Amino acid sequence: MKAPVLIFWFRRDLRFEDNVGLYHALYQAKLQGYQVLPLFIFDKYILSQQVEKKDRRVDFIHRTILSMQDKLVAKGKSMCVMFGSPEEVFEKLFKLYKVNGVYTNHDYGPKANERDDSIAKLAEQAGATYHHFKDQVIFEKEEVIKDDGKPYTIYTPYANKWRAYWLNHIPKIHPSIKLVDYFLDTKPLSIPTLKDIGFEPSDLVVPPIQWEVGLVKKYTDQRNFPAIKGTTQLSVHLRFGTISVRQLALETQSLNSTFFNELIWRDFYHMILWHFPQVANGKSFKAQYDFIEWRNNEKEFEAWCEGRTGYPIVDAGMRELNTTGFMHNRVRMIVASFLTKHLLIDWRWGEAYFAQKLLDFDLAANNGGWQWASGSGCDAAPYFRVFNPRLQTEKFDKDLKYIRKWVPELDSLEYPKPIVVHEEARERVLAAYAKALKP
Repeated sequence: MKAPVLIFWFRRDLRFEDNVGLYHALYQAKLQGYQVLPLFIFDKYILSQQVEKKDRRVDFIHRTILSMQDKLVAKGKSMCVMFGSPEEVFEKLFKLYKVNGVYTNHDYGPKANERDDSIAKLAEQAGATYHHFKDQVIFEKEEVIKDDGKPYTIYTPYANKWRAYWLNHIPKIHPSIKLVDYFLDTKPLSIPTLKDIGFEPSDLVVPPIQWEVGLVKKYTDQRNFPAIKGTTQLSVHLRFGTISVRQLALETQSLNSTFFNELIWRDFYHMILWHFPQVANGKSFKAQYDFIEWRNNEKEFEAWCEGRTGYPIVDAGMRELNTTGFMHNRVRMIVASFLTKHLLIDWRWGEAYFAQKLLDFDLAANNGGWQWASGSGCDAAPYFRVFNPRLQTEKFDKDLKYIRKWVPELDSLEYPKPIVVHEEARERVLAAYAKALKP
């Protein structure tokens, strides 16, 4: 008779330390005399949507999984890594093992919720319990809501309530790393190669997971200047869970309030996605913004994508994104404003392009950021706020160090003329928005 096992399903939590769902799985294994099978699924449906075969995110995940595997093999354990749909994988595992329970951590997008409901039903049919936990955010769903039980849609009152809630609900660290002995004893299981799942190694350069105390302390003063190292670049690690957001919050809460606010913004956008899932399906948070008549000029969109708009700060940002998979946050706001306001191109086009290219792509934050830039989101910038790329450059890259790094032909005849005149574009977008938003 097969010995019972528990399955822990890794997703956006690729670490052994302070992993809430993993801790509970291992702790239950300890109590019940079971072992835990650590599972990761390269979801063929999600991977089929990736355009580039040298996708940096897939490469990042694969490298991380291999690193996790090395740590387990050293202890006589192994990751179980499979390629397929979650339904196919779990149906196979329920036949191979006597599974008593499936453990995982929450996800918040509508498609992810449908997937998880499907696996929960399969587990029930197989006689296994299904358990899921909060891990990738600090506070979620209905934990921080208005006194009348409704979700916040404005950041500032949400953040105030969040901070008050934090003082009485400071999270604890879950010592899951201390329970690794309760992983399943087995010989190393084969892990699919990148080629096996249809991809190739990329030019990925992984930001260090260690952050500097001095950098966080100076975050308020330095974060808006793309030419200097003023941000931690931990966003990719938070996105894939190679770092614990709780641990990061606890370690930085007293160092810099602006940095701490960024973690609150992250929770805010995940809360919005949970309560208003329509935003993930191409709907403006403010419904009236769906009446805007976008120009959607494909040649201009292509120029924006390739960094050939004739606006140096915009082009530098897009080239940085295309070359590295990263873009400085201040520049993200500038290029998003330029696409939606100067070119009057639908924010969904930009959202989709970022979703393809960003190493730290996160559905909640990406959607929230693009709707903020276009004016259509919750707590968004007013539609009449149109970033002036020249003034943004003078303020945040006055010596052109960032721009010259990514636009070396800046002073030559090779550099294109501006694709649009700022003043004319501003008048055009204000008229288009006013027409769509009139009472």
